Amino acid sequence: MLCPPRLLAIFPGLALAGAVTLAALLIERLEIVATGGHFIESLVLAILLGTAIRSALPLGPRFEPGIEFSARTILESAVVLLGASISVADIGEAGFGLVAGIAGLVCLSLLFSFGIGLALGLPAKLATLVACGNSICGNSAIAAAAPVIAAEPRDVAASIAFTAILGVGAVLLMPLVQTVAGLSALQYGTFAGLTVYAVPQVLAATAPAGLVSMQTGTLVKLIRVLMLGPVLLMLGIINGRRGRQVSLQHVLPWFIAGFALMMALRSLGLIPEIALQPIAGLSNLLTVMAMAGLGLSVDIRSATRAGGRVILAACLSLAALGGASLMLIHMLQIA
Repeated sequence: MLCPPRLLAIFPGLALAGAVTLAALLIERLEIVATGGHFIESLVLAILLGTAIRSALPLGPRFEPGIEFSARTILESAVVLLGASISVADIGEAGFGLVAGIAGLVCLSLLFSFGIGLALGLPAKLATLVACGNSICGNSAIAAAAPVIAAEPRDVAASIAFTAILGVGAVLLMPLVQTVAGLSALQYGTFAGLTVYAVPQVLAATAPAGLVSMQTGTLVKLIRVLMLGPVLLMLGIINGRRGRQVSLQHVLPWFIAGFALMMALRSLGLIPEIALQPIAGLSNLLTVMAMAGLGLSVDIRSATRAGGRVILAACLSLAALGGASLMLIHMLQIA
């Protein structure tokens, strides 16, 4: 619980992060009104706006406590609420073969992406963030993994920025992939769910192919998102083992336990249906605010130093994931 002195200390930075959040949400709304969709999500806009402000203005030390609170505590709270969006019942409908295939694909993609990042000279933590973003659910996975591995804000900003760019590009190129590969609606939905980063992007990519593709893509994507919990737990174990002392907090941070608890409550039907949408909305809002805090922590001049290598690592990882996804579709004989 925050005491009054702590509240006073974090207020300037928290207010600034809130202002950036509101600006990002407004720009996203204007984008939807103007184009009928949002190719750049508020989460990405928040980190871009925050980074621009930090790079252009000399923010004093009085802003730092609130910025750090936004980038860490608010982010961890958003991860907990994210668990309410996943139900084990949804996964059972897909069948064991597809679930096992998705789990295996995510694991292989994580290892390959991490290896590519290291081969290109990326720091281990940055390579981990890129691997999580490409393999699981883009910005959300990066944001969730960052506190587990104690990633630097500049690494989080770099990986999110370039992963977001690739996510938009993937959505735009998806219809071409369906045509070239000759995928059916069911196959295309599965492919989109296996490769596209965010759920809204899956919907955008599959909408032109019809309802079957949209439903399939969303279900596959939700199963892929479910891998976030085990991956975060494993990262916590690895991160803890590298330190001199291993504690329960290292292995199982509170927000990972909260994520699992919320998922269990959702699966058991203990969260009222009427509460699911508000919880999802609050989780999204907190995530956007956390990204604003991350952006406000980063000077673009330091973030761009690893830019070329990050985008190359992400591109190679995404290409490999796409190829492996097509192989999985044919192995499972999805028609």
